[in-house]
Amino acid sequence: MAVLEINFCPSCGAAVEFRRPDDDNRPRHICIACGTIHYQNPKMVIGSIPEWEDKILLCRRAIEPRHGLWTLPGGFMENGETTSEAAIRETLEEANARIAIGDLYSMYSLPHANQVHLLFRATLLDLDFGPGPESLEVRLFGEEEVPWDEIAFRPIKYSLEHYFADRRKGQFSFHMGELSAPPRS
Repeated sequence: MAVLEINFCPSCGAAVEFRRPDDDNRPRHICIACGTIHYQNPKMVIGSIPEWEDKILLCRRAIEPRHGLWTLPGGFMENGETTSEAAIRETLEEANARIAIGDLYSMYSLPHANQVHLLFRATLLDLDFGPGPESLEVRLFGEEEVPWDEIAFRPIKYSLEHYFADRRKGQFSFHMGELSAPPRS
């Protein structure tokens, strides 16, 4: 797990030291002046699986990482928003698509990247969508049309595989997992 190096306290500007606080089980950045403990916690990556009839809306990424590959609309949750608000905002930003949020569908922990990915099922409210600034292209795909070898991120690929399998069974359930770092190529 990577720890972001902090040299100065964001609260008072004094130097910090990296040590284990009393009654804690791991080292933290602690201000030597004001004593503030600066915790570093995983980033929440929130997205949606926008459905229209038997198709799913995917976005081709216009940014790194994984530029040019396909993904579901999603991104980092902002302070002050709920997870469902984040999914709605990210879908609008990346695909200019309006959705009705559904149930939480999948959760993947990526401790090597300090991230937790949450995806909600969602229904497209209309077919008025198009690429936002972070997308090259936005398109609806049936299961047989999904560019499986061009999916940008493992949590997206696994969620889509589960989604289509659940749809064939006629029953959707919640999926979760923990993903280790991918092998280096």
